[in-house]
Amino acid sequence: MFLLAIKEMAKRDYYEVLGVDKKATDEEIKKAYRKIAIKYHPDRNPGDKEAEEKFKEAAEAYDVLHDPKKRQQYDQFGFDAPGGFGGFGSGQGFSVDDIFSQFGDIFSDFFGGGFSGGSGFGGYRSSAGNRARYRGSDLRLKVKLSLQDIETGVTKKFKVRKDIACPHCHGSGAEGGSKSDTCPTCHGSGVTVKTVRTMLGMMQTQTECPTCHGEGTVIKNKCSACSGTGITKGEEVVEINIPAGVADGMIVTVPGKGNAGQHNGVNGDIQVYIEEEENDTFIRDGQDVIYNLLLDFPTATLGGTVDIPTISGGKVKIKIEPGTQPGKTLRLRQKGLPAVKGYGSSVGDLVVNISVYVPKTLSRDEKEMIEKMRNSNNFKGDNATKRSIFSKFKSYFN
Repeated sequence: MFLLAIKEMAKRDYYEVLGVDKKATDEEIKKAYRKIAIKYHPDRNPGDKEAEEKFKEAAEAYDVLHDPKKRQQYDQFGFDAPGGFGGFGSGQGFSVDDIFSQFGDIFSDFFGGGFSGGSGFGGYRSSAGNRARYRGSDLRLKVKLSLQDIETGVTKKFKVRKDIACPHCHGSGAEGGSKSDTCPTCHGSGVTVKTVRTMLGMMQTQTECPTCHGEGTVIKNKCSACSGTGITKGEEVVEINIPAGVADGMIVTVPGKGNAGQHNGVNGDIQVYIEEEENDTFIRDGQDVIYNLLLDFPTATLGGTVDIPTISGGKVKIKIEPGTQPGKTLRLRQKGLPAVKGYGSSVGDLVVNISVYVPKTLSRDEKEMIEKMRNSNNFKGDNATKRSIFSKFKSYFN
């Protein structure tokens, strides 16, 4: 007796997969899916099978939860919903290309071009009908950005050496403008069909034509300059617009600026990896930036006005209240970094952490002044102040 069906392994709850509550809105579900999809995107994790499975798992969960009817069925019956969910939730398996074809819009507004719809950085062929069309491989670049660049967004120019369409044959691969012949093996279909007898009856299998490799045509007279590939090495100056708000480790995709595809195929993309330069003045915390302000003792005690630097290089004045304690935090609203395009609309804050400078050495006159203060109860702090300081100290360990 043959086993015709294999029971599917236990799945994780779709809400758990996306990390959202069962009462999550459509926008919250979409945002959660996009975050996971970007993290495990094949272009960001080339060759990582575990990341690919998580990418697929998130797509399956989103396929069900973003559809009101499927979500209602899932909430009521779970994975045992009558008739299943269809599509990704059907348990029939799906590929990364299926995800891009159905959910491509999830990535299209990210970084003004999104992550690519390809499946890795090597060249591959994408099908148009039955005929294959070559796609050029993607290129990787790394760019270092300052906080100032990240605050405003920046345009960078790169001279890129890459595959370009052969100028001699204009990318066709054929010498002197000669035409390609219809493939004699597949008669132009790009595929071969084989019929085999199985225990279930006669079955047909369809595979890529071994003669034309799926193109449907063969080149009779190959171009002498590119040996029939339709591509040669060349250089191009590429202008890349990097949006404001990006962070270290993010990838900006420039569609169609990678290597040219063979035989006038589809160009690959350029993947630009963001590397954030360290800043001597500010510490980044998401969209917020932190500035550590060191006050002198008289200003902390008597109050005053101080200048605080901003990311753009300007200054803003803030008021220091008399008796300001070390550890106090001031927040300057919307003086931080903007959200990256397609991932929110708010602007972070400039957070000022206050500490007080205590000199290590004093002159004789300074010592005399401090000694006069030593026995004053006003300089010893009350119990409320001590409890406040203890609470802040304790919070660091929680």
